[in-house]
Amino acid sequence: MRIGKDLVAASATPLVLGILADGESYGYAILQRIAALSDGQLDFSDGMLYPLLHRLERLGHVQSAWGRSPEGRARKLYRLTGDGRAALAEQRKQWSVVSDALRNIWQSGPALALGEG
Repeated sequence: MRIGKDLVAASATPLVLGILADGESYGYAILQRIAALSDGQLDFSDGMLYPLLHRLERLGHVQSAWGRSPEGRARKLYRLTGDGRAALAEQRKQWSVVSDALRNIWQSGPALALGEG
Protein backbone atom coordinates (compact mmCIF):
# COMPACT_ATOMS: atom_id res chain seq x y z
CA MET A 1 0.00 0.00 0.00
CA ARG A 2 1.20 3.49 -0.81
CA ILE A 3 -0.02 6.52 1.09
CA GLY A 4 -1.69 9.20 -1.06
CA LYS A 5 0.27 12.32 -1.94
CA ASP A 6 -2.14 14.63 -0.10
CA LEU A 7 -1.67 12.74 3.16
CA VAL A 8 2.11 12.58 2.68
CA ALA A 9 2.20 16.34 2.09
CA ALA A 10 -0.01 17.04 5.11
CA SER A 11 2.19 14.95 7.38
CA ALA A 12 5.51 16.29 6.09
CA THR A 13 5.98 19.15 8.55
CA PRO A 14 5.31 17.20 11.75
CA LEU A 15 7.43 14.30 10.50
CA VAL A 16 10.45 16.47 9.74
CA LEU A 17 10.11 18.52 12.92
CA GLY A 18 9.75 15.32 14.93
CA ILE A 19 12.85 13.80 13.37
CA LEU A 20 14.86 16.95 14.03
CA ALA A 21 13.63 16.98 17.63
CA ASP A 22 15.81 13.88 18.08
CA GLY A 23 18.89 15.83 16.97
CA GLU A 24 20.44 17.51 13.97
CA SER A 25 20.38 15.66 10.69
CA TYR A 26 20.91 16.08 6.95
CA GLY A 27 18.54 15.58 4.05
CA TYR A 28 19.34 12.02 3.03
CA ALA A 29 19.27 10.82 6.65
CA ILE A 30 15.88 12.50 7.14
CA LEU A 31 14.53 10.70 4.07
CA GLN A 32 15.92 7.39 5.36
CA ARG A 33 14.32 7.95 8.76
CA ILE A 34 10.91 8.69 7.20
CA ALA A 35 11.20 5.50 5.15
CA ALA A 36 12.11 3.50 8.26
CA LEU A 37 9.32 5.03 10.37
CA SER A 38 6.72 4.21 7.70
CA ASP A 39 8.10 0.80 6.71
CA GLY A 40 8.74 2.32 3.28
CA GLN A 41 5.10 3.23 2.71
CA LEU A 42 5.48 7.02 2.65
CA ASP A 43 6.69 8.07 -0.79
CA PHE A 44 8.72 11.03 0.40
CA SER A 45 11.22 12.45 -2.09
CA ASP A 46 14.02 14.98 -1.93
CA GLY A 47 11.85 17.12 -4.21
CA MET A 48 9.44 17.43 -1.29
CA LEU A 49 11.98 17.53 1.53
CA TYR A 50 14.30 20.35 0.52
CA PRO A 51 11.59 22.93 -0.23
CA LEU A 52 10.03 22.02 3.13
CA LEU A 53 13.37 22.42 4.96
CA HIS A 54 13.90 25.81 3.27
CA ARG A 55 10.39 26.92 4.28
CA LEU A 56 10.94 25.76 7.86
CA GLU A 57 14.21 27.67 7.88
CA ARG A 58 12.51 30.86 6.62
CA LEU A 59 9.91 30.46 9.38
CA GLY A 60 12.67 30.16 11.97
CA HIS A 61 11.74 26.58 12.90
CA VAL A 62 15.06 25.09 11.78
CA GLN A 63 18.59 26.35 11.34
CA SER A 64 21.16 24.94 8.98
CA ALA A 65 24.92 24.91 8.87
CA TRP A 66 27.48 23.18 6.72
CA GLY A 67 29.37 20.37 8.38
CA ARG A 68 31.27 17.22 7.48
CA SER A 69 30.30 13.60 7.75
CA PRO A 70 32.67 11.16 9.48
CA GLU A 71 33.88 10.27 5.97
CA GLY A 72 34.74 13.95 5.35
CA ARG A 73 31.83 14.67 3.01
CA ALA A 74 30.29 18.14 3.18
CA ARG A 75 26.67 18.04 4.37
CA LYS A 76 24.14 20.67 5.24
CA LEU A 77 22.94 19.87 8.74
CA TYR A 78 19.54 20.97 10.01
CA ARG A 79 18.54 21.40 13.63
CA LEU A 80 15.37 22.43 15.41
CA THR A 81 15.15 25.88 17.00
CA GLY A 82 13.10 26.94 20.00
CA ASP A 83 10.40 28.18 17.63
CA GLY A 84 10.58 24.82 15.88
CA ARG A 85 9.98 23.00 19.16
CA ALA A 86 6.93 25.20 19.76
CA ALA A 87 5.69 24.50 16.22
CA LEU A 88 6.17 20.77 16.78
CA ALA A 89 4.16 20.94 20.02
CA GLU A 90 1.34 22.70 18.14
CA GLN A 91 1.49 20.14 15.31
CA ARG A 92 1.25 17.32 17.86
CA LYS A 93 -1.89 18.87 19.36
CA GLN A 94 -3.51 19.31 15.94
CA TRP A 95 -2.65 15.81 14.76
CA SER A 96 -3.94 14.37 18.01
CA VAL A 97 -7.34 15.96 17.35
CA VAL A 98 -7.39 14.63 13.78
CA SER A 99 -6.30 11.16 14.92
CA ASP A 100 -8.95 11.08 17.64
CA ALA A 101 -11.67 12.17 15.22
CA LEU A 102 -10.69 9.45 12.73
CA ARG A 103 -10.53 6.82 15.45
CA ASN A 104 -13.97 7.87 16.70
CA ILE A 105 -15.59 7.70 13.29
CA TRP A 106 -13.98 4.36 12.48
CA GLN A 107 -15.07 2.91 15.83
CA SER A 108 -18.64 4.16 15.46
CA GLY A 109 -19.54 1.22 13.24
CA PRO A 110 -18.24 -0.85 10.37
CA ALA A 111 -20.79 0.52 7.89
CA LEU A 112 -19.64 4.10 8.43
CA ALA A 113 -15.97 3.19 8.39
CA LEU A 114 -16.25 1.37 5.07
CA GLY A 115 -18.52 3.91 3.39
CA GLU A 116 -21.46 1.52 3.36
CA GLY A 117 -24.87 2.63 4.36
